[in-house]
Amino acid sequence: MLLTCKYLLTNGINMKILKFITALLIMAYAQWSMAFLPIQHWETPNGVKIYFVETHDLPILDISINFAAGSSTDTAETSGRAQMVQHLMSLGAGKMSEDQIAETLADIGAQLGGQFDLDRAGFSLRTLSSEAERTKALDILARIIQHPEFPEGILNRERSRTLASLQEADTRPGVIAQRTLMKMLYGAHPYGLRGSGEPASLTALQRKDLVDFYHSHYTASNAVIAIIGDVTRGEADQIVQSLTRELPAGRPVATLPVVKKPVPMIQKIAHPASQSHIQLAYPGLSRHDPDYFALLVGNHILGGGGFVSRLVEEIRQKRGLAYSVYSSFSPYQQQGPFEIGLQTKKEQAEQALELTQQVLKDFVKQGPSDEEVKAAKQNIIGGFPLRIDSNRKILGFLSVIGFYQLPLSYLEDYVKAVEQVTVKQVRDAFQRRIDPAGMVAVVVGTID
Repeated sequence: MLLTCKYLLTNGINMKILKFITALLIMAYAQWSMAFLPIQHWETPNGVKIYFVETHDLPILDISINFAAGSSTDTAETSGRAQMVQHLMSLGAGKMSEDQIAETLADIGAQLGGQFDLDRAGFSLRTLSSEAERTKALDILARIIQHPEFPEGILNRERSRTLASLQEADTRPGVIAQRTLMKMLYGAHPYGLRGSGEPASLTALQRKDLVDFYHSHYTASNAVIAIIGDVTRGEADQIVQSLTRELPAGRPVATLPVVKKPVPMIQKIAHPASQSHIQLAYPGLSRHDPDYFALLVGNHILGGGGFVSRLVEEIRQKRGLAYSVYSSFSPYQQQGPFEIGLQTKKEQAEQALELTQQVLKDFVKQGPSDEEVKAAKQNIIGGFPLRIDSNRKILGFLSVIGFYQLPLSYLEDYVKAVEQVTVKQVRDAFQRRIDPAGMVAVVVGTID
C-alpha cells in the first residue's frame, strides 16, 4: 500500500484508475464533509493557528502553512519583494542547498508546493504518513520555514530570471490587459501592485531586504497551519511544534486600507495581436462580505456558469463575437476584483465591449429570473462535492477557513447558504454593489 501511494504521489494516477476512485469516493467525501467536517482548531502559546482534520483512509499527510505576507505587504518601491522572499525560501535553507532539498523530497516521494497571492504566502507539503518518510519531509519543510538562507548568488540568478520573464510577459496582450486593469481598478492601493514586481524595484532589491521582510512577516502570530491526513491530534501538535518553535512571536501585519471606487474609464492599447483582449473590473467581494452568496449565485448566472450564462448566450451563442466570455469574483481580505473578460476580432472589439456593458447593465437593473436562480443554485450545489472530493482540496478549504478566520462550519454552511439565496437578494446585491457605469475597462489590441 505504501509503495502504491508513493507511486501515485510521484508518477500520477492513471486516468481510468482516477475515474474509478473518484466514482467510489466522491459520495463518501461529499456526505462526510457536508454533514460534518470534524475540524479541530487550536492555537499555540506563540500565536500559531492550527486547523486539523484527522482521517486514516490513506497513508498520506497534507500540510499547508500560510503567512500574511502576500503582495499587498509590498509598496511601490519594494514591489516584488514579498514574492521573491517566498520563492527563495525553498532554494537553500537550514544548511541544505536547493539541489539537496529537491533530491531529498524526490527520494521519499514527497511534493512541496507554494502559495502566493494578494494576501497570503506560504507552502504546502504532501508526504506519506509513515514515520521514515514523514520525518524527512517535515524536516525539509521546517528548514524552509524557519531557516531560509537567501543565498546572494541565488538571489542574483532568480532576479535575472524574473526580469527576463517580465520583459517577455509584457509583450503578451493578456498580461498587459490584466496589469493595466489592476492599476486602473486599485490605483495606489496595495492590491494594485504586480506581485512579481517591476524592473526598477527588482533591480534595487538587496539580500538584506529579503531577510528583513522574512523576520517581520514570517512570524508565529502571522502563521496559519492546515493539516489533514493520517496522523493523530497528538502527532499533529508535534508537527506544528517542529515547524514553528523557532519562529519569532512577531506582531500582526497592519490592516489593509479600504478599497475605494475607481475612476471610471476605458483605456485602449495598441498591440499587433490578431485579437483584442477586453477586460472590465469593479471592486467586488471580501471574504467576510454579507453579500457573498447572493453575488456568488448571481455571478454564476451572469458569466460564471459556462455555456448557460447570460454573457455566453448573448456574446457567443447569438452573435459569435467571442469563443468564450466570463465573469468572476475574487474574494480577499479587502474587496477583490469583480472582472469580466473576453477576446474578439479587432474589428469587433467596440461592438463586443458595448454588448458586454449592456448585458451587465440589464442584469443589474432587472436581476435574474426565478428559473435562472433555481438552475444556478442546483448547479453550484450539485458541483460542490467535486470541490471536496480529495484531501488536497479539503486542505485548500482549511487554509482559507484558517487564514480568513471563517466559521469552522463553513463547509456545512456553504450549501445551506446557497440554497437560501433568493431572486430578490441577487438583484439587491448587484444593484448595491456593482455599478456598470463606474467600471474600468481596458482593450488591448485595437485597430490602428
